[in-house]
Order: sequence, then structure tokens, then C-alpha cells
Amino acid sequence: MGLMAARAATRMQGRQNYRTMARMQRRRSFVQDRLGMREDFDRGEQVAPAPSAALEPEYVGELQRLAQLREQGILSEEEFEAKKKQLLGI
Repeated sequence: MGLMAARAATRMQGRQNYRTMARMQRRRSFVQDRLGMREDFDRGEQVAPAPSAALEPEYVGELQRLAQLREQGILSEEEFEAKKKQLLGI
């Protein structure tokens, strides 16, 4: 195959890939609009967005653990307050 034929084949393959991806994106957008959720096209399963508001932040558990250490006398009040400010970013 000559250089010109190879370049033309590469160009045609690029165009076909672009068209395929554009069709897939249009289909995803249509399905998302109709269903109101994402759809996983590989497995045919519907995936709802994860509820982020229901999850407890990580620092809450850490603060509870520090409060227990303070109550047991392992941490002083100053150490507890310093670590609490560090965790909360104050």
C-alpha cells in the first residue's frame, strides 16, 4: 500500500471513529434525558447517582474518637481543641 493510500485509510478510520463516538454520545444524552439517570451500556444495568448528602463526613468519626480519648484522660483539653481545629480547618 502506498503512502497516499495509507494516509487516506487512516483519515477514513478517524472519521468513522468520530462518527461512532458522536452517535454513542447522542444516545447517552437521549437516555439520560428520558430516564433521568445514567445507564451503563456495557452491562445493561441502570446506575443511579450516589447520595452524597446521606454519608457522614470522615472527620465526624475522628472527632468522636478524640472525644473518647479526652474523656479517658489520654488527651488534654488543649490537645483535643488543637486537633479539632486542625480537622475542621479552622
